[in-house]
Amino acid sequence: MKKIEAIIKPFKLDEVKEALGQVGVQGMTVVEVKGFGRTGGKKEVYRGSAYVVDFVPKVKIEVVVADGQVPAVLEAIEQSAKTGRIGDGKIFVVPVEEAIRIRTGERGEDAV
Repeated sequence: MKKIEAIIKPFKLDEVKEALGQVGVQGMTVVEVKGFGRTGGKKEVYRGSAYVVDFVPKVKIEVVVADGQVPAVLEAIEQSAKTGRIGDGKIFVVPVEEAIRIRTGERGEDAV
């Protein structure tokens, strides 16, 4: 199993959620986050004064899937989250050793 974490632009969440549903993802965790990458934030102007916004609002999506689903999930996220502009985000893939559904005690891929 793998845990896929995607940091995306907030307005792309609905498109990504729909794309993940189409490739068989049944559940996900979504968290509002803030951060910055190579650009180091962005410049804003407020009442004539320029200032730097260090942290840009993003959304982090986390899904745990079977190893066989990983390529389809990565493709779905990449295609649906992409705008072609700076700040589209990142995707990380991390191994998951175990998963347990608390209610039923199911383990491994059955718990996902």
